[in-house]
Amino acid sequence: MIQSNEDQPISAGAIEKLQGARDHILEQLGKVIVGQQDVIDELLISIFSRGHCLLEGVPGLAKTLMISTLARTLSLSFSRIQFTPDLMPADITGTEVIEEQPGGGLQRRFMEGPLFANVILADEINRTPPKTQAALLEAMQERQVTIGRVRHELGNPFFVLATQNPIEQEGTYPLPEAQQDRFMFKVLVDYPSFDEEFEVARRTTSKLDGEVAPVLSGEEILELQDLVRSVPVADHVIRFALAIVRQTRIGSEGVPDFVRDQIGWGAGPRAVQFLVLGGKARALLHGRTHVTVQDIQELCKPVLRHRMVVTFAAESDGITTNDVIERLVAETPTTEDELTRDARFQKIFAS
Repeated sequence: MIQSNEDQPISAGAIEKLQGARDHILEQLGKVIVGQQDVIDELLISIFSRGHCLLEGVPGLAKTLMISTLARTLSLSFSRIQFTPDLMPADITGTEVIEEQPGGGLQRRFMEGPLFANVILADEINRTPPKTQAALLEAMQERQVTIGRVRHELGNPFFVLATQNPIEQEGTYPLPEAQQDRFMFKVLVDYPSFDEEFEVARRTTSKLDGEVAPVLSGEEILELQDLVRSVPVADHVIRFALAIVRQTRIGSEGVPDFVRDQIGWGAGPRAVQFLVLGGKARALLHGRTHVTVQDIQELCKPVLRHRMVVTFAAESDGITTNDVIERLVAETPTTEDELTRDARFQKIFAS
């Protein structure tokens, strides 16, 4: 048994419970979803870290099916919102109505919208205008919605799992940076391998119909989320996360030249928070009670890719945020001695 920095012991049984929950969820998802192991793992890390997740991929890659199936493995209320250009804030938050009472007189009553669920599938989130995105932003950050002067608390746990299509531009509203920053991960869903696509074709053209059973209740998810936050993190691991993130801020000292040339805007403090939280969840899912530098390295892309903006010149050369992140991870020292002795990182930590 190891004592955490929160003074809460983490038992082997608790770790086994989290790993067992992951294995059971993967088993249930495997009845419907073929492949996409990395995507599912990142979704689970996001959920166990109390984070929201944005999935991006071309049509037909089962993004919506994956999220809806994941919701069915959790004993939570689920709501699917199809975002469209004419969707208004009241369509998702709810509205107040005036009802006539049986005995006479009128009464004001709040009718809850689809946001009042534990798991929200925000399908094609970039198809709705900024006004509606702003209503969703309050729900994501504050876990509440405001109607008139009245605040209405949302349930707990509460997750927004959103999808968007990268190739359709007509009729879309790119998510503002403030809203993208509220998503813990941006997960890229790629095409399946030949064998995976073969299995997809076989399953979807036959009578196979996988029944998915619930695995976790809301209380169990909250318990596992608390467990994740109890995982200890060594100072040098936090410094490594800070070193990665602070190198993306072009106005700071010690930033590499290639970052200044290729990045127009860098990541904020939430990036560090989500790297550390995600590292805790990943460590537990791999049976460890401590976070390693490798945990942080593996999560840099999903945490940072939507928090950085490449310059026009870099974009013209085909350079993406993933390319910049890969180079940053490769060139950042992983040991405490290397980080603290390097003159460039001394400037970064001193700024």
